[in-house]
Amino acid sequence: MDLYDAIRGRRSVRRFTPAPIERTVLERIIEAATWAPSGGNAQTWRFVIVTEPARIAKLKTVSPGLIGDPGAVVAVCQDFADARAKGSTLGEVLLAPCDAAMAAENLLLAAYAEGLGTCTVASFTPRAVARLLKLPETVEPVLLVSVGAPAETPKAPARKTEGVVHWEVYGG
Repeated sequence: MDLYDAIRGRRSVRRFTPAPIERTVLERIIEAATWAPSGGNAQTWRFVIVTEPARIAKLKTVSPGLIGDPGAVVAVCQDFADARAKGSTLGEVLLAPCDAAMAAENLLLAAYAEGLGTCTVASFTPRAVARLLKLPETVEPVLLVSVGAPAETPKAPARKTEGVVHWEVYGG
């Protein structure tokens, strides 16, 4: 799949078919996530893949943005103690969340290349998610990504370019 086609074609999918996702496919999309850039090459991200329907249902109770019935949910997490140890305050406060976001984008594009739909979710109760996933104290969820066979492909929203792109200086 052409990279630009993947970037333009990927959508946030919130309705999924009940088709199961093969473990090898999930492993491939997580591997793609680990190839994302990482500030100082710290690689302090952690991923928890949830496929058990009962656990997904529990996650949905503390994640209002987790809609539909995905075949899997990936918790994109960060070990903030490790990030601080490797990059001081900058690593913990700025680089770790950016790294998680870049890893999530790789995951989204890889899932799309596999024919899967995804939706990134930031509306959840972090402590509850951490408890449900038995995360260590230093590891916190940053994003949840629902993954599944899409039941629909939403239409692409218009993209704004006016006033967004500037050359050399702001306003140029």
